[in-house]
Amino acid sequence: MIEALRNALRLPDLRKKILFTFAVLVVYRLASHVPVPGVDREALRQAFSGGSQTGQLLNFLDLLSGGAMSNFSVMALGVYPFITAQIVVTLLAPLVPALQALQKEGEAGRQRQTLYQYLLTIPLAALQGIAQATIMRQSRVLTHFGFGSDTLVTVAILVSLTTGTMLAVWLGELITQEGIGNGVSIIILGGIVAGVPGHIANLIIGDVAGLIIFLVLTVITVAAIVFVQEGERRIPVQYGRRVVAMRGNRLRVAGGQATHVPMKVNSAGMIPLIFAQAILIIPSAIAGYFIYSSTTWVQSIASAIYSWFRPNSSLYWLLYFVMVVGFTYFYTDVIFRQQNLAETLQRQGGFIPGIRPGKRTEGYLNGVLQRITFVGALFLGIVAILPWLVSGIAGTQTMLITSAGMLIVVGVVLDTMRQLEAQLLMRRYEGFLRR
Repeated sequence: MIEALRNALRLPDLRKKILFTFAVLVVYRLASHVPVPGVDREALRQAFSGGSQTGQLLNFLDLLSGGAMSNFSVMALGVYPFITAQIVVTLLAPLVPALQALQKEGEAGRQRQTLYQYLLTIPLAALQGIAQATIMRQSRVLTHFGFGSDTLVTVAILVSLTTGTMLAVWLGELITQEGIGNGVSIIILGGIVAGVPGHIANLIIGDVAGLIIFLVLTVITVAAIVFVQEGERRIPVQYGRRVVAMRGNRLRVAGGQATHVPMKVNSAGMIPLIFAQAILIIPSAIAGYFIYSSTTWVQSIASAIYSWFRPNSSLYWLLYFVMVVGFTYFYTDVIFRQQNLAETLQRQGGFIPGIRPGKRTEGYLNGVLQRITFVGALFLGIVAILPWLVSGIAGTQTMLITSAGMLIVVGVVLDTMRQLEAQLLMRRYEGFLRR
């Protein structure tokens, strides 16, 4: 791997792409330290500390913002509104005929769908900005926010947050086009990695033995994630021979080759963890508004809900596991149906040996998908509740990198290495990955 990295840095075009990617990350990290107007730094630090539900929500949003939320900077929303827009458009595609038609138009359709995602990102960023600023006002981080005497300050805050999101998306697109890897994922990766040295320093100061335990668990978890992320079931596919007419009334026999269709064990990535955690936060967040109600029965119900959905509750982690497994099946099924693999194979003259094309092929592929997704769903569920499992060993749920963060880091690193490997193999160099 070291030799492959040296070869990549020796090539002028690859070296330029790598340096460009680092330069864009530096710009993003600098912008992540520019706070919005009226931020109380001490109150912000206290809001992120402790194990309260608000602190958990803020740390989750900080992960998706690439570390900008902890400073409540102009980049506090990060690329999360754009990711949300992508998920919304993906889930609506099977239900909206216009979006289904776009998926069949090739590159032009994908560009139009991306445009819709950009347009949807703006109102989503504004709405999320209002939600986050409201949380910050309740935590006394923002002293001036609201549509009244502070209308101008409020508008300035929302415009700053929305503009920061679009700037983050633009920087991500620059990395995708001119650098290495998926730009949006690289930006999130940069924020996660930037927080690791601080976690290590805190563990060194607190407990060196705990640091060793966390390092060992992190290495084991990363190895398991790599193993599952790279796992796939290869479905053999045979293409029948056909006669193709050429110029000059000549005929040519085409097809007849054998290949395979890879079906990944975990094709949902970290999306199920985001869905599950976002939904689990809602009950306690709502209960938090009524926990100090003057009505006794309202206060009792709110207190019970708030305690059930706290991160130190066993019910919380049980529901988290079940929801991650369920969302893994749901999201994988949605993505697979959009690919319409059985129809594509039939249209191209391909078939699975021993399986009739059409409905039989579709049923066979769905059966295989359900079986391998079971393994991937269980794995994601275990990764999701890993902090709870670790607490039984180390006595704390704090980890060097969160579960979702580990999935992001491993997935982005593998994807980036594949792109570098493809560039090296084209130039007859040995790549990073071994097969």
